[in-house]
Amino acid sequence: MTLKPIWLLGLGLALALPPASAQQKPAAKPASATTGGTRLVEKVTRKGSEVVIPYEKYVLPNGLTLLIHEDHSDPLTHVDVTYHVGSAREQIGKSGFAHFFEHMMFQGSDHVGDEQHFKLVSAAGGTLNGSTNRDRTNYFETVPNNQLETALWLEADRMGFLLDAVTQQKFEVQRSTVKNERGQNYDNRPYGLASENISKTLYPYGHPYSWLTIGYLEDLDRSDVNDLKNFFLRWYGPNNATLTVGGDVKPAEVVKMVEKYFGPIKAGPAVQNMKLPEPVLTADRYVSYEDNVRFPMLQMVFPTVPQYHPDEVAIDALAEIIGGGKTSLLYKNLVKPQKAVQAQAYHPSSELAGEFTITSLSLPGKGLDSMEVLVRRTLAEFEKTGVTDDDVARFKASRETDLINGLSSVSGKVSQLAAFQTYTNNPNRLPVELQRVRALTKADVQRVYNQYIKGKHAVILSVVPKGAGKLVAKANNYTASKEGYKAPKDEYSGLKYAKATDSFDRSKQPGSGANPVVQVPAVWREDFENGLRVMGNRNTEIPTVTMLLTLRGGHRLEQAMPGKAGIASLTAAMLNEGTQKYTGEQFTAALDRLGSTIRVYGGDDNTQVVVSSLTKNLPATLALLEEVLQHPRFDPADFDRVKKQTLEGIANQNTQPVVIANKTYARLLYGPTEIMSIPVSGTATTVQSLTLDDVKKFYAENYAPNVSYLTLVGDIDQKTVVPRLTFLKTWPRKNVTLPAGTPAPQPDKTRIYFVNKDAAAQSEIRVGYLTNLPYDATGEYYRAYLANYILGGAFNSRINLNLREDKGYTYGARSGFQSSRYVGPFTAQAGVRADATAPSVKEFMNEIKNYRNGATDEELQFLQASVGQQDALRYETGQQKAAFLGRLLEYDLPNDYVRQQSEILKNLKREDLQASAQKYLPADNMYIVVVGDRAKAFPGLSELGYEVVELDLEGNRVAAPATATAAPATSATPAPDAATAEKMKMVTKDAKGKKEKRKQKTNEDGTAGKGK
Repeated sequence: MTLKPIWLLGLGLALALPPASAQQKPAAKPASATTGGTRLVEKVTRKGSEVVIPYEKYVLPNGLTLLIHEDHSDPLTHVDVTYHVGSAREQIGKSGFAHFFEHMMFQGSDHVGDEQHFKLVSAAGGTLNGSTNRDRTNYFETVPNNQLETALWLEADRMGFLLDAVTQQKFEVQRSTVKNERGQNYDNRPYGLASENISKTLYPYGHPYSWLTIGYLEDLDRSDVNDLKNFFLRWYGPNNATLTVGGDVKPAEVVKMVEKYFGPIKAGPAVQNMKLPEPVLTADRYVSYEDNVRFPMLQMVFPTVPQYHPDEVAIDALAEIIGGGKTSLLYKNLVKPQKAVQAQAYHPSSELAGEFTITSLSLPGKGLDSMEVLVRRTLAEFEKTGVTDDDVARFKASRETDLINGLSSVSGKVSQLAAFQTYTNNPNRLPVELQRVRALTKADVQRVYNQYIKGKHAVILSVVPKGAGKLVAKANNYTASKEGYKAPKDEYSGLKYAKATDSFDRSKQPGSGANPVVQVPAVWREDFENGLRVMGNRNTEIPTVTMLLTLRGGHRLEQAMPGKAGIASLTAAMLNEGTQKYTGEQFTAALDRLGSTIRVYGGDDNTQVVVSSLTKNLPATLALLEEVLQHPRFDPADFDRVKKQTLEGIANQNTQPVVIANKTYARLLYGPTEIMSIPVSGTATTVQSLTLDDVKKFYAENYAPNVSYLTLVGDIDQKTVVPRLTFLKTWPRKNVTLPAGTPAPQPDKTRIYFVNKDAAAQSEIRVGYLTNLPYDATGEYYRAYLANYILGGAFNSRINLNLREDKGYTYGARSGFQSSRYVGPFTAQAGVRADATAPSVKEFMNEIKNYRNGATDEELQFLQASVGQQDALRYETGQQKAAFLGRLLEYDLPNDYVRQQSEILKNLKREDLQASAQKYLPADNMYIVVVGDRAKAFPGLSELGYEVVELDLEGNRVAAPATATAAPATSATPAPDAATAEKMKMVTKDAKGKKEKRKQKTNEDGTAGKGK
């Protein structure tokens, strides 16, 4: 499903509840105001089971809009400040300012020191970030409920007291950071520049959507600190902002705090909403570029309508029908017959325009002219077959059910209110949007196809491998013209910085009061006779159920059969391809009608089945789950297709520096005899040898209840759900042997292993070794986690502050321990500026070695405060609760292990941190992996004092190694002959065992985030 990014959060209650008509209750005297002059504009409450997000709306005398959502279900608060300014307010030649300024807003203000914003929120046990897109910039914190006033104080200080703290040095560091972000998320990523090429081709020269939010490097280079200050003065006034506070709060208290901290800030210049005509294409515009990719990509983009336009939902449905999954036409015509590796359609929309987008990846060496023909034939087929009632029903059910989960968190509800207010001036627009979905008809979908797609022109982008220009769909025929462009008026003349006058000491950080009492989820447990362990938690906030079925083994089971590496992952993939009763397409359609999802994933240590359902549809969803687990289809044609896609994916991995670094690092860590040195997906050789009989055999021997556990969280109790699990009770036991991990030989000394990747915009660095630490919630692993938190686990860690904030070498650097029932590595990593490769390696090693000397008292206090207050945020959503229960079962933890961790943390001393650092952060004996462009990244590595070994993409030593000393270079560990299938993100486990997916924020529409 392709979810809309703005309004679709929270519509799904319509499936379980009667139609809503929100009860807006204006203040009894709308003109009345508080003593501070704040007006209550409206109050929206819920009656019965209406589908509304209750809130109170206020406006301060300076124009700041305040929304308050009261929700006492969890002891936490979410604060969001959304400024109605994004890259659309920029001008030609000055792109990237909105996003650049987002970075500067974290660099301190008059009363908040440098880099203290992240530190103070983290020390309070909270999380925070910011993001920028075309139309708005927002800043947000989720904190324990006793930290609300601190969050408001921080946001107010940077709104009203920022500019005097903006220095040239900070400006230069953040300019470098933004450049690193562009390198990591655009220039160094396959297809990363596609959206940039689309934007400048689709929109007229000078149109504010004709460049991406990240901006152009040359524009950043020509800007200065005064440009940035003017941008703040023009757009960052309280009258152009919405402050939304949600969670465990009392509205009257919130209003007083907001008046105190935000009330004195003076209004900025007036801001008018923008409205520009949608682009009109008089002919198809063909453009192309060459990239470091394996699969040629064709992208067709038709201009459509802005968000909230009456036709928006119908175009969303059209995209889903044409290219939204296994039931779509693109899947039927391109993916299933193996004419494309991937094909999809989606409809992102923004404040000024929408873009109906079709994207397809061709097989290697295939020309995109034939792909364009296939796509156009698919559109012609839609014209002929039209829309069915089932198409519309499935779209509605799936869309609305997906969105129910957005209501499970306070941050989701707050974000929704903020977006509605920012773009429509009506926070209570949810009933309107819900009605738009419900009212959708077949005729609407057919009409928008005829109006916006049929016979209309598009931008057609070809992205082809380097040196393969002949594969483009057609020769380029368009270059943006400046003809007709008129420069906009000067928005920045006469701006003055006027600070607020306070009646209190703003330099004093607010007190926080006692930490909230966090209730660890109450659980029930039942162990079936066949060995399946089941644990659940009743959660009635939304009418959904989340289930996680975990089968132990996964990739690790291949230790006994390394020649069949990849079989666990391939078997899991085949379980997603239908059942004996349903084809893959029929199974997807059945799930969509229920608004449910069932997906099977293969991993390192486990295979996991993830199920989501509305409570009322759980019986039907469980019937489908039974089909998946006990009656898989295992169709030969499906197997051939999935196997081919897997092989293509393996071959594609050497186009990605991140993956090259990860797989090279794994080979070194585990050695040639350990299965973990081979990616989960296997190698080209092993996967090529796999047969459907191998898959059937692996399934028959290893899918068993006695090596599995099930967690259930949602609006259902034990008495109701257990009788519906009969098919799991009768699941037969099997004799599954789980492998024991074998320790790999440790490096005898630290070496640098360099892999050349021509034209890589950044260098990927990995530093670490394989520890002897399996996961232990209250033992050495937990203590090592605590020690690393200061070194590289928090945004304010030594490593990140050094490489990102002080040096400007990277968009983000971190370190951490990663273990499960098996031992795992300690890893420090970053993607860094190519010309800063050697200095970055040096700083990594210096920080690791220096940390062995011990932490400071201040660092210990930060660690205890930050980790000690995080539990308020850990158990809010169904997925969080299900993961917590899974942790209890996976590691046989006592229910009170969180309390035990708290005691360890509270009694922690500096000596304990130093002991862990000295034991688990060796001064030498580390693997250092560097992947980058040899011309830019290699110089200087040989001067760091380490032996340098050059490897090729498959881990084999290059014939002429470079060394820093006269000693001969030792051979790299012999390597398997393929690559890892890891995505471009790092999955770690925190001290609580919770899996965390860390990734930098970026979206196809050019959204960029500060990242954390």
